[in-house]
Amino acid sequence: MSKISIVVPVYYNSDTLELLYEDMKEKILGKIGEYEIVFVDDGSGDNSWEIMNRIRERDDNVKCVKLSRNFGEHAALLAGLSSCTGDCAVTKQADLQEDSSIILEMYESWKKGNKVVLAIRKERKENKLKVFFANLYYALVRKMVNKNMPSGGCDCYLVDRKVIEVLERLDEKNSSLTLQVMWVGFKTDMIYFVRQDREVGKSRWTLSKKVKLVADSILSFSYTPLRLMMGMGILFDLAAVILFVCVLVEKLTVGTPVEGWASIMCVLLFGFGMLMLMLGIIGEYIWRALDASRNRPPFIIDEIKENSTK
Repeated sequence: MSKISIVVPVYYNSDTLELLYEDMKEKILGKIGEYEIVFVDDGSGDNSWEIMNRIRERDDNVKCVKLSRNFGEHAALLAGLSSCTGDCAVTKQADLQEDSSIILEMYESWKKGNKVVLAIRKERKENKLKVFFANLYYALVRKMVNKNMPSGGCDCYLVDRKVIEVLERLDEKNSSLTLQVMWVGFKTDMIYFVRQDREVGKSRWTLSKKVKLVADSILSFSYTPLRLMMGMGILFDLAAVILFVCVLVEKLTVGTPVEGWASIMCVLLFGFGMLMLMLGIIGEYIWRALDASRNRPPFIIDEIKENSTK
């Protein structure tokens, strides 16, 4: 009989963990056969670790993994996938915004031979501004990284054991695990669900983390920014040559004096600003190469607690 692992990254989710477990228990745990729930504490500062272990004491199929500090959701999911023992594994957010029953659909799709199953948001019942920026991110990813990224995006996915082994070998930092899952290939299926607004707890998905995700997604999978920089450099050079020719012709034919200190300074300041921006982009690529060359692990596990009967 096949076994499914449910990997749940936990970061300040003490107010939703019990509700999450009860929701899964009611909707799916009695219907999927052999299962394993892997809670990964990503350096939470609340009592999430204690609650996770209380759930483990009630359910022999629960495993609790504690990271040494906060490494980010990408690392927490990778730690959970590395620690799980299922024939396949599905990721599950702890914020109660995904209907747990979609795991059943994904599991059935895997049984049909699909090694990757993506849960796509067909609708988001959230703040319109938040939805707009989320859709903008996915549009950028489709344009610059992966044209197959669904318009609604996906954070929840099921992966086969073969895919987990590939992700472990990649061992990448400063990246997007979702894009890695899509990059590895294999036979893929998609299911659709409605993402609900968050009703319990406070989101820790800050603006700085969102900006980092955009940078990681683009810089880790695309060299489009470098090509854009080269294209802008060519355009600036062409504009400078055309302007130089125009000024020279006007000086020789009309006798117009070459003036305009203010306009020249504006052009110089704009040009220097573009140079600094381009150097910053190059620096991001160089820093990522340096970080990868250090060969530091993407996560460090402090302890793992599981029931001795498992």
